[in-house]
Amino acid sequence: MKQSVVILLHDTLQSIGIREILRDSFGIEALCLQSVDEMSIDVTKDIDCFVVDNIHFLANIRFFLPQQTRTLVVTDVPLPQAEYKQITPNDTEQEIVKTLSTFFEQSQEPQAQSSVLSQRETEVLILIATGHINKEIADRLGISLNTVLTHRKNITAKLGIKSVSGLTFYAMMNGLVTPH
Repeated sequence: MKQSVVILLHDTLQSIGIREILRDSFGIEALCLQSVDEMSIDVTKDIDCFVVDNIHFLANIRFFLPQQTRTLVVTDVPLPQAEYKQITPNDTEQEIVKTLSTFFEQSQEPQAQSSVLSQRETEVLILIATGHINKEIADRLGISLNTVLTHRKNITAKLGIKSVSGLTFYAMMNGLVTPH
């Protein structure tokens, strides 16, 4: 299956380098852009991979958060969000090709069921994000405290997010809760 890739890097030489690696190693013709605004909303759903620098990533976090599994970040400073694949400008060409190869292989696999929250886990996440403690969540949902703890453990494992603030941010960015 032919991949469609958009490269959003401030450094023109890095953009050209990534584009050439994609062409030479994978036969992929990537589109180099200067900003997210150059993409139409209709086109973004057909893009298999976004290669962005940390500047574009952070400036457009609302756009890239839902695109976690298809975003590759070029950065010297590792990003805390575990779902994002990352490469550094200092990686060798072989390391970049290996990272891209792994990235494309994973994007071809159907989404693992374990990465999607169940309905009950989503309910627990919403209550966590709205400031409820474990006992309150158990009472509201009519489940035991141990069940709440199990759901929290599963949510953390599936999302790779350990803090309440991180879970709250995830819930807001995915439209599960709205900021007050």
